[in-house]
Amino acid sequence: MLCLEEERLGDCDERSDEELVAAARSALPGDHSHYEELLRRHQGRVLANCRHITGSPDDAQDLAQEVFVKTYFALPKLEGRSLFRTWLQRIKVNHCLNFLRKNRGRVFVDVDDPAMSSEESLKVAGQGAVDRRFERDRIRAVLDRLPDTLRIPLVLCDVDGFSYREVADRLGIGLSATKMRIKRGRELFRSLYDGDGDESAGASRGDDR
Repeated sequence: MLCLEEERLGDCDERSDEELVAAARSALPGDHSHYEELLRRHQGRVLANCRHITGSPDDAQDLAQEVFVKTYFALPKLEGRSLFRTWLQRIKVNHCLNFLRKNRGRVFVDVDDPAMSSEESLKVAGQGAVDRRFERDRIRAVLDRLPDTLRIPLVLCDVDGFSYREVADRLGIGLSATKMRIKRGRELFRSLYDGDGDESAGASRGDDR
């Protein structure tokens, strides 16, 4: 049975993702050891990104589980020219965006993890552990105030690392609108973080096509 577990410290498999994929494909029925290693290797990032994209910490665990189950059964379809990491990332993003489409409403982002606080575009100055904790709390509060039309493209681009074109394709909007939303998202984030912004200004312009 596939399950999400805490990453095992000190347990290092030196095989590449692609070698593990090949081993998983040729494994005997019931032998999930190779895929479980892939899961262990990538589960932290997938779980964090499910939180970032959907803004739903409560649902992130289930979404990450579903992503890995989907990936497992789709493994035979993985083309040799595609890296497993990139392929997994695309499955994860599509799954999370489908979740958002089915669950319209206010969305919250959980940034209480290293993956979010390390992103350069959302990083602000801090001095020590206490300040870093305060910084994450402020970032969480600011992202919570961003409208979905700005927050989601911003997270896809600056946290997930997708290009403008990839963000546009996944959100079904034009390239120019994508660039504008990300630009406004960054500007509004910084303005709100510095305490002199009004999210209504960015929200009113966040529906460009």
